[in-house]
Amino acid sequence: MPQIARRPFFALAAGLLAAPALARASTWPDRPIRLIVPVAPGGSQDIVARHSARALTDILGQPVQVENLAGGGSNIGYAAAARAAADGNTLLAGADTLSITGSLTPRLGFDPLDFAAIHRTVRVPQILVVRADDPAPDFATWFAASRRRPPAIGTPGHGQLAHLLVEQLSRASGTAWTHVPYRGGALALNDLMGGQLQGVMINIGAVTDHVRGGRLKALMVSPEARAAALPDVPTLGELGFGDLTAVGWHGLLAPAGTDPAILTRLNAASREAVKRPDVAARLAALGVEATDEAPEVLQAAIREDAARYAEIIRRFGISAA
Repeated sequence: MPQIARRPFFALAAGLLAAPALARASTWPDRPIRLIVPVAPGGSQDIVARHSARALTDILGQPVQVENLAGGGSNIGYAAAARAAADGNTLLAGADTLSITGSLTPRLGFDPLDFAAIHRTVRVPQILVVRADDPAPDFATWFAASRRRPPAIGTPGHGQLAHLLVEQLSRASGTAWTHVPYRGGALALNDLMGGQLQGVMINIGAVTDHVRGGRLKALMVSPEARAAALPDVPTLGELGFGDLTAVGWHGLLAPAGTDPAILTRLNAASREAVKRPDVAARLAALGVEATDEAPEVLQAAIREDAARYAEIIRRFGISAA
């Protein structure tokens, strides 16, 4: 009998505890939203975040203010977002590095897999580019030459997806390529054009205009299907390296513990944002691929990629810079 009497009490207590959260979700957002971008201004991750912020400002009715907190391989920005209040007023413009950084830097002070996923805004193919005057007409010819004379390949940074892909291709070539990490893709591209590098592996959004304008030559892209922005560039799968397929992403996340009702609303707003004609046109021009996905898709991808990248890092002995 006492057991029966307690059930309504516990149900009432749970309802009383949930009521404030529901009230907060129903009035959110009631002030400007901070969007932490863990990289410097100018790159594709920053550009995508700013397009999203402008559209979300209109959709949500509150300013979404971008704050660049670069450094530490994105970990400075990630740590700031992880420590923020889980009230929906601080968001993170995350990327595929969330699935890599934990294996490279075990003592981060935060769990990179513990953020609440909102939306994988775009998928971002990796692309290998060389100088426009490189004598190799295609990837097969260039790759064969790399076996005779190992190249120096630049990437936007140590421990990024481009770095992992370079290490795998180097091993597949049977030679030791020289990986040259930079603090951002622009510096790597400058050295490529200046002749200090033989190639750069980078997000497609950073070089689409250069390739279209004939200033660089693209040899391969990483997704399963050819990139719509550069449809003449073959994929790794077509070139016989399908097991190395690696596609990055940029997207929105929130601190762990953020109200699910707020996450649901943000997901709907972000999916609406990338479908707006002006945003869709800008993303297409970058060469990135907008998605229409639920939060669960990104949450699963982060954890699945983390397991896969951890094995690559272990196998190739990649350590923190």
